[in-house]
Amino acid sequence: MRDKALAIFNAGVAAADPYKAVASHLHGIEAPALVIAVGKAAPAMARAALERFIDTPCIVVTNYENAADLAGATVYAAGHPVPDENGAIAARAVIAALDQATGPVLALISGGGSALLPAPAGALTLDDKAAVNALLLGSGLDIKAMNLIRQQLSTLKGGGFLRHAAPQNVTAFILSDVIGNDLAAIASGPTVGPIGTAKDAIALLKRADVWERVSEVVKDHLLKAAPHTLLPPAHNILVGSNDISVAAMAKAADDAHVIPIPVEGDVAQAAKLICDHAVIGITVWGGETTVVLHGNGRGGRNQELSLRIAQEAQARGWTDWVCLQGGSDGRDGPTDAAGGVVDHDTLGKIPDLDALLANNDSYTALAKAGDLLVTDATGTNVADLGVMIRRG
Repeated sequence: MRDKALAIFNAGVAAADPYKAVASHLHGIEAPALVIAVGKAAPAMARAALERFIDTPCIVVTNYENAADLAGATVYAAGHPVPDENGAIAARAVIAALDQATGPVLALISGGGSALLPAPAGALTLDDKAAVNALLLGSGLDIKAMNLIRQQLSTLKGGGFLRHAAPQNVTAFILSDVIGNDLAAIASGPTVGPIGTAKDAIALLKRADVWERVSEVVKDHLLKAAPHTLLPPAHNILVGSNDISVAAMAKAADDAHVIPIPVEGDVAQAAKLICDHAVIGITVWGGETTVVLHGNGRGGRNQELSLRIAQEAQARGWTDWVCLQGGSDGRDGPTDAAGGVVDHDTLGKIPDLDALLANNDSYTALAKAGDLLVTDATGTNVADLGVMIRRG
């Protein structure tokens, strides 16, 4: 069952192939004077564009795991999920290229771009932004809320890319890692208007009980932020998404049962939702959950969700099943795992599970059981995917 679950998951990842997603949309667009590719899928997206538009200047910004030399492009590797100085260097290079663009710009945007391209606004520094980002990752806020806040602290996010490219036309191909495909939330919307305002960002930080932990310079920036002015237009095109990958998994599993709503929110509640919908046979789903950090262990939302599912299945008396829960990018939190593959035997191999979960140490728990899902970086990113095969 484990091999079958992995094959179904891999079908979902393949459906988000960034090279094919871009190549299939290139016909008929105006030849660009500049290509900017940002995100975990940036190298493959850029390769497709450069094969069509030879000798076009191109900047690629991606995470360290996905970085590779690409003929015709300048490639920057940067930190994710916490921004670093290499990302700031890349952001300055992107801004300079946009400011000097002499013709149409093709933007290739994928998940992860928000952290990979930090361009602090106003008096903010990279350290200020990294500190806020670290708070957000443990806040329990969903990706849309986090990106609303990030937009208010950046000169590139929330449409800032367009301001620097003006007056040149911008076409953006966007590979979505956001459930619901809100283009303003993907990579914090560099080619789309902002999700909200500075006041909204303050309200979210207070709701998540992290406002008092934010530095004074960040508070001052948000409290004094001027309203955004009208953005230049852009042609934004969605080329891949979580729901497309879920459909591909269902097809690979001979039309498996699909959970009809995205699996979102706290991992414990998400585990109950998944088990409520799981049928005898194969069930697939997509989504992106959240974890509120209480400890200092290692792990990520997919690893913790897989363990919560194991607990829920045991509580329901299930006896013969396997569940794979993983990030489509092959990375879950600051670990080398994509998620977990658990079954009816998993919990018996982890006698100290409650203590490990209380410390958010799902990585150690799954390692003890031999149930980590390790795929290496996949080169794409369309949020999270799950498979349940249940016989009893």
